Order: sequence, then C-alpha cells, then structure tokens
Amino acid sequence: MLDLNWLNTFVTLAKLEHFGKTAIALHMTQPNVSLHIKQLEQTTRVKLIERNPFRLTQAGERLLQSAERSLQELQICQADLNAINDMCQGTVSIAASDIISRLLLIKPFQSFKHEYPGIDLSLFNTTSSQAAELVKSAKADLGFVIAQKESQPLHFTELWQVHWCAFGEGLAEWQQRAATGKEFDNDDIPTLILLGHDTRTRDLIDLALPSLKLPKYRIMEVGSVDAQIDWAEAGFGIAIVPAFSLHPKLNLKNTITPLPDFPTTSLGYIVRQNQVLSRAIKQLLQWVTEEIAHYSNHRAQTVNTNNKK
Repeated sequence: MLDLNWLNTFVTLAKLEHFGKTAIALHMTQPNVSLHIKQLEQTTRVKLIERNPFRLTQAGERLLQSAERSLQELQICQADLNAINDMCQGTVSIAASDIISRLLLIKPFQSFKHEYPGIDLSLFNTTSSQAAELVKSAKADLGFVIAQKESQPLHFTELWQVHWCAFGEGLAEWQQRAATGKEFDNDDIPTLILLGHDTRTRDLIDLALPSLKLPKYRIMEVGSVDAQIDWAEAGFGIAIVPAFSLHPKLNLKNTITPLPDFPTTSLGYIVRQNQVLSRAIKQLLQWVTEEIAHYSNHRAQTVNTNNKK
C-alpha cells in the first residue's frame, strides 16, 4: 500500500531535484525525506531515482505521472467534501490579481470574516494566468480573473465588463499634433505607462494602442495598476488603466479620458467544472457581486452629475 505522504515527498523531490530543498518545502528533516523515498522504493520494489547526478529512473517517471494525478484528484475530492459539509472551520483559498483584490475584495472579505469567524481566508496575490493554475490544481477554491478564456477544466462566470481609460495630461494635445503631421522631438515623444508583459491584460492593450493614433510613443512598464496611476499622477506620462481602478482614489488631479475604442474585458471568477461550492463561497460571491453593483451605481451617478454641469 502506497503512503500518500511518501508520494507527496516523491513528487516534491522530483520537481525540486534536491533533498535539502524538498525538506525545507515540506517542513521536514532531510533524513525523513530520504526515509520516505527509501520506503517508497521498498514498497514498489523498483528504483525510482538516481542520486549522483539526480534524475528519475524510467520507473520514477512513470510513478510521477500517476502520483501527480492521484494527489490532485484527492485534493479536489477533499475540497468538494469540505464544501458538501458546509464547513464552519478551516480555510478558503482565493486567487486574485492585485488590482482585483485591493479594489473589489476588501469589503466582501470584511463581511466574510464577520459572518464566518471560524474560517480563515487565504489570498494568493497572482496574475490571472497563475490564478487559473491554482484553481485547476485545487490549491485555490476560487479565482478572480480578468480576460479569462473558457478552458477545461475551468468554468468562467462573468461579473463585469471592464472599460479602459487614459489617466494623465496631454493625450488630446498629442493626438491633435499627430493628426496635423507635426513630428515629435525626442524630448516630446509621449510615454505610455503600461503593465508588464507578464499580465494577460497587456495582450489586449497592445492590440488596441493603434487606436490612440500616436505615430511614436515610449513605453514605461510597471508592475501594478497602482504604480501606473502614481507615475501618471507624478507627470511621467499617460497610464492606460481599467476605469474602475480610479474609483477609490481620492484627490487625483490629472485628466481621465475614456477609451471607447479599446475592447472591453471580462472580469469574473473561475472554478473547476462540476466543483461543489460551499455556502460560504456562494455568500462571498454574492458580496463581491454587490460590491460591483455598488461601484457601477456610484459611477453612473458621477457621470450624470458631470453631464449636468
């Protein structure tokens, strides 16, 4: 009978290819890692690894494939059992990008902690792509993402259509100058402040940039939407950001220009297909939906007020 702890140690060792690093990752001693592998080899009656240099044997490669699938299926099963049991203790793990977690999840999380004091919330602050991988492997119970494409074994539910805007001074002047054919001096070339290429939304933005009709521009890459806004507010260029990201910011002085020619982007949540959702997770999703509705209503009132002026 194969022990699950042995299999987990073996899979971790196969990935890290180092006994010491495996011990640290699993909060074990290095002798215990070696013991688990020895017990696994004795039980299976085959050699699974070569130590100098480290490599998996053919049998080890075969076991790794089966062990990874088995451990993932067991983790998924445990998550579904917890959901069916409507656990009042334990941990709910959420994967979300920085912009979503900071702007949309804080109030829902506060409500969750008040309603479910026995359940801990664990937040993986990731890109949308990484969130999808965490949900697939059942390391996260729920993922909030932007621009998720439907893919097995995930199911995506749209919560909101995200619109884009330019934040910063000088965009209209640059566009007018470009339309009249005036060349930019090197010092005058506009700077667009964008997220780094490791974000899925950057793919959408790059395709839409020609709609700004700027023949020449520089790109300044930063790591978060908050950084985009801060650099633009400091006068370093124009930030291309989701419109809702400016909502909680107070006393912003620079111009906000809607970008209707940019494609809208879906914001929503992902779960595994056929995943059982606990009552607590369903309630959290309801609070997130209410937070989005609150923002949408506030934004509509602001637009109407500005139009009357």
